[in-house]
Amino acid sequence: MGWLEALAVATAVLALAGTAWLPSRALRSVGGAWAALGLLVGLRPLLGFAPACVVALGLGAAAGWRLPEALLRRIAFALPSLLLLTYVTAVLMYMAPGSPFANERAAPPEVEEALRERYGVPDSATAFFAVYLERLVVDGTLGPSIKVQGRSVEELLLPALPVSLSLGVLALVLSVVLGVALGVRAGLRPGSGADLSSMGLALIGVSLPNFVVGAVLMLVFGIGLGWLPVAGWGGYRHLILPAITLALPTAAYVARLTRSGTIDVMRQDFIRTARAKGLPERMVVAKHALRGALLPVVSFLGPAAAAIMTGSFVVETLFGVPGMGQWFVKGAINRDYSVVMGTALIYFAMITAFNLAVDLMLAWLDPRLRDEL
Repeated sequence: MGWLEALAVATAVLALAGTAWLPSRALRSVGGAWAALGLLVGLRPLLGFAPACVVALGLGAAAGWRLPEALLRRIAFALPSLLLLTYVTAVLMYMAPGSPFANERAAPPEVEEALRERYGVPDSATAFFAVYLERLVVDGTLGPSIKVQGRSVEELLLPALPVSLSLGVLALVLSVVLGVALGVRAGLRPGSGADLSSMGLALIGVSLPNFVVGAVLMLVFGIGLGWLPVAGWGGYRHLILPAITLALPTAAYVARLTRSGTIDVMRQDFIRTARAKGLPERMVVAKHALRGALLPVVSFLGPAAAAIMTGSFVVETLFGVPGMGQWFVKGAINRDYSVVMGTALIYFAMITAFNLAVDLMLAWLDPRLRDEL
């Protein structure tokens, strides 16, 4: 990494840290501006540049004026961090050995220069990041793929996005359902056989990486029993094995968090009051204890979503799922910078949006947090 890239990263990190101390008026201006920029990028492909500018500026001004300061502070932090992560991705790609225009036969310097000009790939990461931002904001495009001739990055990623989303959402739902069930079962009877068996399963889930779990499931249910396909895409049966592979490690963490939350909640005074009123134990758990026990689980959903999305790179390759993970891997191997940047940007945006949704969900579950929003 050169001095210019290091200085840019350090400056961006300091600017991000400074958002925590922005005064109210500056926060509303900065938060509204970043909201407008994010809306412009999202609406530009749908409405065109001029209409998207008008809508984004109007909604950004309304957001800076009306939204709670805590939410504006999250926006003021989220969008710059998204840009920083994208810039760091560009720097890491340029630091990796190899070139997107390298092949078996060395091209003359003038040919490589012409290719760099055609695909918008300058010699430095900072210049490439500037070109990429111009494409994204002004042109509303993620750029052309270098290795897949005649195809833009959107044409490659848009068909793969629903596949990755369906796989990730199903894996997240499975991990939460399975983890909460095991955690509540263990937390209601700490030290019992149910507790030990549930936490034993959770320990196995935490210890095994995705590719080991996936290989075992393929051998048992795909090759051994022949119940499910081991690769490809075409129906709900192709979702089952990769979704379970993604879900099991996360479910193990959810189970441990739910167990701790359940044990803590069941010792609270309002649980003793509910029991003293004569409510059945099942109603005490479902109506009074479960909501409090889920608070640490909801806090973990942001990192869980990030773990599932990054784990999908390996799982999609292992099971031959045509999701975005395969394009990230192919782009990294082939040094297809635009594909890697587009994939990383979409994943970063989804994780950022999901973390914001988790904050709102926490405020809904815990009334003590609502004043912060």
